[in-house]
Amino acid sequence: MQLLAFEFKFEYIQVTVLVLFFVVIMLLLNEFRGMKDQIRDRLGINNDGLKLQLEALERLTLYSERAGLKNLVSRVSSTGLHAATVHAEMVEALRSEYDYNITQQIYVSPEIWNAVTRLKDQNIYIVNQLAATLPPNASGLDLSKRIIEYSLTKDAELNKIVLDAIQFEAKKLLKSS
Repeated sequence: MQLLAFEFKFEYIQVTVLVLFFVVIMLLLNEFRGMKDQIRDRLGINNDGLKLQLEALERLTLYSERAGLKNLVSRVSSTGLHAATVHAEMVEALRSEYDYNITQQIYVSPEIWNAVTRLKDQNIYIVNQLAATLPPNASGLDLSKRIIEYSLTKDAELNKIVLDAIQFEAKKLLKSS
């Protein structure tokens, strides 16, 4: 009977030790999680930064789409307007949307920002050059047709290259997180 009582008490001790062991393990795991969060905060590694970078890439994607020559023509009305008016509106659309997104450069790589800037500059240059080839009395529709014709030539749409670069940057960010 004493032997049975001893075995019974020993089983209780084993269970108690096992429970205490798991409680200590859980406490240590919780402590390690807290330390991990502190390290992330100190190093600036958090989802908020990644979220801001991805949002910036989204906005620059939208700008790159809208800055494409075909999309620019479809957004700026040319019916009944003089070519000079449509030309000015197109250049203003490219510049104002770029200016609206200028703060996004702090969230993206310099290469991406330079690509977006080159897209704006190149498309303004193209619109200026094509507008200069038109006669003084040309209509806005004439300018729009000229831009569409140009956009159909090989490698005329730089925005496709910029969009590919933005997509690559986003994928790289998502992999590293």
